[in-house]
Amino acid sequence: MPSSGVSSPVVFEPAIAEEFLRYAGLVAKRGYIHNTLGNMALRAPHPDFEHGVAYTKHAEISLEEMGPENLVITDIPTSKLLHGERITSVGHNLNREILRLRPDINAVIHVHDDATIAFFASGGFSEVGVLSLDMPFILGKWPYYVDAHMDVEADVAPVAGFIQDTNTVVLLGHGVTSLGRTLSEAYHRLNSFTSEIRRNIQAEQLAAIKGTRPLYRSREEVEEMHRLAERIIYPDRAEGVMADGAVSNEN
Repeated sequence: MPSSGVSSPVVFEPAIAEEFLRYAGLVAKRGYIHNTLGNMALRAPHPDFEHGVAYTKHAEISLEEMGPENLVITDIPTSKLLHGERITSVGHNLNREILRLRPDINAVIHVHDDATIAFFASGGFSEVGVLSLDMPFILGKWPYYVDAHMDVEADVAPVAGFIQDTNTVVLLGHGVTSLGRTLSEAYHRLNSFTSEIRRNIQAEQLAAIKGTRPLYRSREEVEEMHRLAERIIYPDRAEGVMADGAVSNEN
């Protein structure tokens, strides 16, 4: 909610809109968007709002079709419209709650990825196995899996119980919500997770043909990669990045 004192108007910032539309286009080109569902939220600071304000698209149009006229600005703790007249979809409730609870996160991307939905709907898997080096380094934390019977868009109360420990929320039977300090980081985390889903599918198929087992990495290996994620993805030196004595910008 607005803080006390002199009120400053909420001004629509073209540069923020341009960044939002750029990533909406990138997400659509990846094949993540099939209809009006799926959205993004981007936090912008504002002196009168403790949590800032959120840019997002309104309901009834897709990220693929939208233009700057389809952007609205909302409060973060509430759904109050601060710019624009069209309401948002119910999914913005989850995006707002993530931004409210995670001040370190400024961007959220939510999509209904085909491979992710099919992978878990097969009944054979309860989590994505880690085959590659890149997913743990890019995500930085374990994905969190929300049971299909839980609707954390309609009722965000459970989100506080898990959101501090993840940067990727998998809504089983529904989609994926990716968190980032920037839209770029959220986008990379989304792509890394969905790529690992496809690698799991391919590895399981090939292993079934060959009569072998996929070589998934151990939990200990993955947690070590999480520990080093900041040094690898945002290095401040070219050598000794993974050494224990290396300087890190971890936060």
